[in-house]
Amino acid sequence: MTGLVSTVVEAWQELRIHRLRVLLALVGVAVAVTAITGVTAAVAMLKQAFAEQTDRQSGRQVTLMVSAWSMTGATTEEDNARVDAAYAETLARYGLTWSTRDLWTGAPIRFPGSGVQDIGVRAVDPAAGVLQRIPITEGRWFTAADAQAYAPTLVVNEAFLDRVGARVADHPTVLLGRTDPVRATVIGVMDEGYENPEPFAMVLYDQLAHWYGTANPAWGGGPPTLSVWVPADMADELGARISRDMAAAVPGLQVDVSDNRGWGETFDIDGAARWVGIGVGAFALLLGGLGLVNIALVTVRYRIREIGIRRSFGATSGRVFFGVLMESVVATVVAGAVGVVLAVAIIKSVPVDRVFGGAIQEMPPFPVSAALVGMAAATGVGALAGLIPAVVAVRVKVIDAIRY
Repeated sequence: MTGLVSTVVEAWQELRIHRLRVLLALVGVAVAVTAITGVTAAVAMLKQAFAEQTDRQSGRQVTLMVSAWSMTGATTEEDNARVDAAYAETLARYGLTWSTRDLWTGAPIRFPGSGVQDIGVRAVDPAAGVLQRIPITEGRWFTAADAQAYAPTLVVNEAFLDRVGARVADHPTVLLGRTDPVRATVIGVMDEGYENPEPFAMVLYDQLAHWYGTANPAWGGGPPTLSVWVPADMADELGARISRDMAAAVPGLQVDVSDNRGWGETFDIDGAARWVGIGVGAFALLLGGLGLVNIALVTVRYRIREIGIRRSFGATSGRVFFGVLMESVVATVVAGAVGVVLAVAIIKSVPVDRVFGGAIQEMPPFPVSAALVGMAAATGVGALAGLIPAVVAVRVKVIDAIRY
């Protein structure tokens, strides 16, 4: 152990003496390690961004989607209530807690200083915010306490809030309904992810059913769908049971159960992007290694007389070989550490909203494996770069080296 430490210290001292020569070669190694580790971390962030985008479109993996509809046309409030009761009974039977009813409909809204306008409304349960990662840019999402409020609460888009003419912090209100309206409070703003949207609002399903109603033939009618987040290994069994139970609970309605497995898997960015990053990093490592070989050979040639004197005082061939080899290894390890630090700094400073088109809710940590791969690659390049100069140093004859 003492011999290894002394060799490393000696190698570091030699690097300090020849630091100007070595520095140029190490720049390439540091850049290569930065590329390898940085691209690996960026790919992890990109995968998470795509996964969250898929969650927003179809729900978490795996989400069962249960729907019931009438083959004869739009359903009534009684039909919707019957389906709603069947949903509640099914969820309680199987102990499923992560679920939301989902109804796309419309409702008349009276904005301050303007007339009544029918706008798109989506009625959900509080769990929808988690199941579909609905991004809130201002205010907050629904909570269980909102369902017990004496007036409905709304989460709206920016176009809706612009029509209101106030921000969420001002607690703006609008009138929901036409003949006997109720005052609803805006509590949050969601990001729809596209430009120039029409005014749109989200409301809790129970509040919409209580204050306005869920059967709206003008917007298509029909009962709400049910989305349930279930374990992947139980999705098939639960799907079959829920389909059977729902069909028995709502006779006369067509019941369908599907899931979102396979959604978003048609575009695999992991393998291609990772290999591109590794290829670029490997090429940069090769160039840095070649430069380090040249500089190490020149350094050994300048140190021929020193090596001969050390051999004459009893230094073994193994000690000389290992000492010259460790100079390259220590240099590339230092360069690798610098590259990893640079990669972490770059990734941490990346503006996620601009690069990936939206904020990542569950930012993945910097992959330790990427840093380890970068350090291992740098160490391997240092060992290969130092191998040829070390062999040249060992093969020098002592008497010729002293006379050099």
